[in-house]
Amino acid sequence: MSVSTILFENLSLIVIILLFAVILLSMSVKVVREYERVVIFRLGRLMGAKGPGLFLIIPFVDRIMKVDLRIVTVDVPEQKSVTRDNVTVGVDAVVYYKVIDPIKAIVTVENYSYAVLMLSQTTLRDVIGQVELDDLLSKRDELNKKIQAILDELTDPWGIKVTAVTLKEVKLPDTMLRALAKQAEAERFRRARIIEAEGERQSASIMSEAATFYESHPMAMRLRELQTLIEIAREKNLIVVTPESRSENLGTVIGLAKQLPAPSKKEE
Repeated sequence: MSVSTILFENLSLIVIILLFAVILLSMSVKVVREYERVVIFRLGRLMGAKGPGLFLIIPFVDRIMKVDLRIVTVDVPEQKSVTRDNVTVGVDAVVYYKVIDPIKAIVTVENYSYAVLMLSQTTLRDVIGQVELDDLLSKRDELNKKIQAILDELTDPWGIKVTAVTLKEVKLPDTMLRALAKQAEAERFRRARIIEAEGERQSASIMSEAATFYESHPMAMRLRELQTLIEIAREKNLIVVTPESRSENLGTVIGLAKQLPAPSKKEE
């Protein structure tokens, strides 16, 4: 064999080896983002979590599973349930959670996203069945915190933190909506009657105090009567004549002269 043939064969082998090495290196080098982690299994054995940044794995030996650490939003579909006072309602919600331990999230549960969704549905139905309709409508914040605490406790072994739960909408039967409307109308009427009665009570109390004051101060009563006559005369365009008196009573009104237009003369 000639020297050129030997060099060509060796060069081809070197190129193939270099190409294979480049492929292996590209398969070995992995990069994950700041909000991601990678769980590594080597021949089925857990090796730990890597990231963020650059790291190496053994191709064809290591198997990686990527986990997102950002907050995930789960839209819980409408759940039909019966409240403690036997009212059928439909409630949907939104659950916010994030993975805080990627190893537990991968090793402990098969599909943690699906597991959180199913657990949210069952927990929502259970909590609704324990409360009355009035509490469901008026105490949503308390129910949100209660559901969040239950979910957070149940998902903690999975390495998941439930950050918030929000009830979106409570759907009631039509008959219940009409009953609630009548109840609200009756409540508004009751409040209006209470306000009116309270106003009358305050008015009567003030008038009683005024009567007691005028009884102990006759001059004040006299001035009030004169002021009333002045207002009547100004409003009705009248002349009011009263006698001079020192007694407590005003006296008798002697005459009221109303200014009338002079009668026109008849034509002869």
